[in-house]
Amino acid sequence: MWRIGQVARMAGVSARTLRHYDRIGLLAPAAVGHATGYRWYGVAELARLERIRGLQRLGLPLHRIVEVLDAPDAQVRQALQETVAVLHDDIAALTATAARAAEHLAAARTILPQQPTVGARRLRMHRVRVEHPAELAGMCGGPETLLLTWLDGPPEGGFTAAWAGVGGEPLTLPVRDVARTIVPAGTGVVRAGRELFDWVDRQGLAVAGPTLEEHLVDGDGARAAALEVPVRPTGGQSTAPTIN
Repeated sequence: MWRIGQVARMAGVSARTLRHYDRIGLLAPAAVGHATGYRWYGVAELARLERIRGLQRLGLPLHRIVEVLDAPDAQVRQALQETVAVLHDDIAALTATAARAAEHLAAARTILPQQPTVGARRLRMHRVRVEHPAELAGMCGGPETLLLTWLDGPPEGGFTAAWAGVGGEPLTLPVRDVARTIVPAGTGVVRAGRELFDWVDRQGLAVAGPTLEEHLVDGDGARAAALEVPVRPTGGQSTAPTIN
């Protein structure tokens, strides 16, 4: 029989780990001294410890090892198959995250777009023809302004735009997936818009409807602009607004 410290050294674990295994029902000592409280382990406990460590190395979390350590081999294999599936999903998610970070670094963008689903909005819009994005600034009659533009990418000539206001034609933006970014005051909205279109293109997405530019003001007077480009997978259906 060996004391806890000896078994810990033999197995390459800490005595604290062995006590934890005992607490969660994985590995109890063969005996505990009544007078000293020393924990004693034998060959059976050492073999069980090796099996625990082996299953950990194969990716099983401790709570699953508790469930299958004494189970038939078929149940252990099923648990391992489930763990392998989870690990593959984790690897895929991490690979996608690394690819997004690398793509952001390569593009040297100033924005960090998100891709949420946003709710429907009922608006009243005045349509105009715009020859250059700089003209949109003239439509911002107040600190809180909402603009729509009908663009499939960065403008290369004239395009249709609209500003929200009383007396405009009723228009409903449906529930839609968007590429979205918040542009703080003092940051170029036109540049941010170009970068947002570039991001949409690099994600393999298509523009699915009019883009939205909404100028926001909080209770302290701080300002920002929200840019939203409705998106869909290439080849998917658009989310065109409806005229009420």
